[in-house]
Amino acid sequence: MKFKYKIQTKAGVIDEGVREAESRLQLAHELKNEGSIVFSVEEDSGGTGLKMNINIPFLNKVKLRDKIMFAKNLAGMLKAGLSMPKTLSVLANQTKNVNFKNIINDILKGVDRGEPLSRGLTKYEKTFSSLFVSMVKAGEESGRLPDALKEIANNLEKIYSLQKKVKGAMTYPAVIIGAIGLIGVLMMMYVVPTLTGTFKEMGVPLPFTTRMVVLISDFLAENTIVFFISATAIISAVVFLIRRKESQPFIDALLLKIPVIGTMIKETNSARVARTMTTLLTSGVTVTRALEITKDVVGSTKYQKSLDDAIANVQKGKNISQTFKENQNLYPSMVGEMIEVGEDTGDLSQMLLEVAEFYEAEVDSKTKNLSTIVEPVLMIFIGVAVGFFAISMLTPMYSLMDTIQ
Repeated sequence: MKFKYKIQTKAGVIDEGVREAESRLQLAHELKNEGSIVFSVEEDSGGTGLKMNINIPFLNKVKLRDKIMFAKNLAGMLKAGLSMPKTLSVLANQTKNVNFKNIINDILKGVDRGEPLSRGLTKYEKTFSSLFVSMVKAGEESGRLPDALKEIANNLEKIYSLQKKVKGAMTYPAVIIGAIGLIGVLMMMYVVPTLTGTFKEMGVPLPFTTRMVVLISDFLAENTIVFFISATAIISAVVFLIRRKESQPFIDALLLKIPVIGTMIKETNSARVARTMTTLLTSGVTVTRALEITKDVVGSTKYQKSLDDAIANVQKGKNISQTFKENQNLYPSMVGEMIEVGEDTGDLSQMLLEVAEFYEAEVDSKTKNLSTIVEPVLMIFIGVAVGFFAISMLTPMYSLMDTIQ
């Protein structure tokens, strides 16, 4: 691949050019070995078109994938020997997200003034979680910042992979149900009126199910705009209510009671809690602080409350495992047992790692098999819907044929 670079040579001359390399990091390392100061390394698109930097917060939201690449590249460049200011400058020039570019440049200004990286990250708590900031701070204090950043990247990558698998498993049934709903509405608006017109002309008596279908069809045909406006308003209201903090406890409790989905939520959150805890404890963060940070990572209010209880137990001198054992409606029983073994053996972080890996594998297996579970349910749902419609429309047709004969 070809990359454009901007450097300051040994002679102090600013130079720009294009060179082939396997990656940006490799080229930056080669240029540094040649004695140059690297300002930026960017992929060469080969074009000369105008570049437009449009900073719209909604469109330029910093995605989890962006933060993973930021932590990975930052760790790699620091490991290769680049200074923090130069590394941040390279990363700012590389990113295509205008909002993230501005954030990195602002952090760079603070680093140039002598501030630690962790202080710059704390200014952007919506972008960098307390987990990210705490691990960077621990890495700075221990002198192992590149290793801490690499661990952050690995942790975020595991979370990203888990989220992607769960969302991917939910996408298939959502698309199918959405498509069925849309096709049903279109048939009610354009197909059914044609048939009902024939029934009315012939004076065929209509059964109850057919009258229901005709009633819905007439409403949709005569109030199409009202229907779509109402549907949009209802969906918007539901989304608004779901996102309200007051609704979260009810929604979280409801989701946990849904078969299959509830089990996946328990295992996903167990894996996330264990993965975050082991990462923080390995980095030297205290147990209490690790629990506080982990509470911010999990989204469910039920799990946040359980971690608050764990913090209170630790402050009282009790074991963490007690909280997990008392909340078996949230955590599988194995979680509390494994944590208790870790506390007894003095190797809590290793046990938490094993818990994380086990439940990550469980969620992975369930998401792969979810389509196998969902497909029969969808087939039954589709069959019932199609059968109801067919019976409603075919019954009057048979009556019509009898009348003609």
